[in-house]
Amino acid sequence: MNTIPDTAAEGGGFDPRQAADLLERTRRRAMREFEPAQPWLLVIRAVLVLGTLGTVWLTVRRQDPYTGPKASVLLVVAAFVVVNFCATVAIRRRATVGVSGRSRFTPVEIGLLAASWIAPYAVMAGVGVTGDSRSGTLLTVPLIVVGLVFAGVMAVRADWRACGTGLAVAVTGAVGASVGQAGAWAVTAVGLCVTLLGSAAAITLRLHHG
Repeated sequence: MNTIPDTAAEGGGFDPRQAADLLERTRRRAMREFEPAQPWLLVIRAVLVLGTLGTVWLTVRRQDPYTGPKASVLLVVAAFVVVNFCATVAIRRRATVGVSGRSRFTPVEIGLLAASWIAPYAVMAGVGVTGDSRSGTLLTVPLIVVGLVFAGVMAVRADWRACGTGLAVAVTGAVGASVGQAGAWAVTAVGLCVTLLGSAAAITLRLHHG
């Protein structure tokens, strides 16, 4: 807890330098509390995504021909996605409670981001790209679409750090799609882990330096 300087306690008022220091500490504390993408949460996500997708890769890396992960493994991946989404919504809602304006996504932006997840699967299902034999495609193509859409939304907002994160996700998906079905899991695991850790580091530095 911050203590009140002696000059203020004695009724003498703040020294200008003490007042400026207190204001700066208060501002940085507010920045940390209202940051929707908390660095600690990003680090946890990075570890979980590496472990989850890395485990899938370990189960498929020697398959010849490639048949894809078992349904039980895919359920673990689905559970991770659901838990990650719920945590993201909860943290962002807490960070932006009572806040309006550009700190919150608009309904149009939310619609675009939701569509970027749904549309790739709908299109692939429509053209028959389904089944375990195509699970690498089902993983990488949505990442490319989601990453590009997210980067575009953040560019409009002039949030260049988040825009870079979206582009990194899209690049991860593109590289994963180029290395084969089994390799896509490993590339995606490492790529998303590095992207999340990089975002955590960038946010930490920004909060530290104000």
